[in-house]
Amino acid sequence: MSRILVVEDEAAIAELVSINLRHAGHEVTLAETADQAQAAVDHALPDLVLLDWMLPGRSGLSLAKHWRADPRTRALPVIMLTARAEEADRVAGLDAGADDYLSKPFSPSELMARIRAVLRRKAPEALDDAVEVAGLRLDPATRRVTFGGREVKVGPTEFRLLHFFMTHPERVHSRAQLLDRVWGDHVFIEERTVDVHVKRLREALAPVNCAAMIETSRGAGYRLTQHVRAESE
Repeated sequence: MSRILVVEDEAAIAELVSINLRHAGHEVTLAETADQAQAAVDHALPDLVLLDWMLPGRSGLSLAKHWRADPRTRALPVIMLTARAEEADRVAGLDAGADDYLSKPFSPSELMARIRAVLRRKAPEALDDAVEVAGLRLDPATRRVTFGGREVKVGPTEFRLLHFFMTHPERVHSRAQLLDRVWGDHVFIEERTVDVHVKRLREALAPVNCAAMIETSRGAGYRLTQHVRAESE
């Protein structure tokens, strides 16, 4: 599941796009103007932005250029949506830093394919491929976590946290690193938040005896291990 910011001032298009994204399991935030989009990005970095070229006031093209010039948002994946179909416009959009360009009208299936492609290039862990560590299996496509055939019930944040741990096993991650990679940004979130969600994740894994897979590294952070020795702290 990825967090996607949809910047589109046409309500019908925004609603259609958001319905398809939510149906695919993504978290969606809507913005109608460049200012609203900037405020959303300032609050927390999304995994990807669908950015309309023509916005009231400041254009999406200008906003894309601004994000590419800012070190904090330089790597932010952006797909531009526009009614402009001319090659020169497409080139302008890509030159502004867009990762892809989709002309209106477009089919929902094509949009979802473009999103998967951009996420695949930008963040391999955002793929829908299932991952398994020591018998614990997580499937992003179906949003299920299982162990030995038993389903593990986890909340959306714990799901993302576990997904990151499982795609980076045996490595210690600091709280700041986890906030960056799992929450998207840690500017407005306290590091204590990580401890709370790690505790919830362990509680969710306890019924299948996997809680000890989430280890605490004193003074450093957390890691997921497949070599469980004793109950974690």
